Amino acid sequence: MTQIQLPDDTSLRARLRDFYDDYAYCLDEDRLEEWPDFFTEDCHYRVLSRENHDAGLPLGLIYCMNKNMLRDRVTALRETTMFEPRSLRHFISGVRVIEAQGERIVAQANFAVMESLSDREPTLNMVGRYLDELRLTPQGLALTRRDCVYDNYRVRTSLIVPL
Repeated sequence: MTQIQLPDDTSLRARLRDFYDDYAYCLDEDRLEEWPDFFTEDCHYRVLSRENHDAGLPLGLIYCMNKNMLRDRVTALRETTMFEPRSLRHFISGVRVIEAQGERIVAQANFAVMESLSDREPTLNMVGRYLDELRLTPQGLALTRRDCVYDNYRVRTSLIVPL
């Protein structure tokens, strides 16, 4: 396996910001079939409350243990789930590199997701932070683990599309 050189911290943060921007664009433009491409085959994706995260409790609202489970989620959204059409906008900020060693990167970023329905004013759907582990591959960055830790005390029933 070829050793991949990690760029310096400044260029790595810029690369991470681009990765997060591309991730948000994919979800905001309803390109859900492309969403699993941001992950490795053996990925872990979880949406959990800040309360559970802080207490070390693993229970989450969404828990996918590999890329096939992500694909299944997309299929379920497209073919079996019925929900009112909506537009989402993901806002990602505060990108931080926590650790970078070898091909492994640990990062964190804040997120806010706004939701717009055709007959209502836009609302704040979810706010929190991404706790990520990524791998630098010859194809680019890929998520091996993403915990979406939300700060909301009340979760809207419309948590349908991935965060």
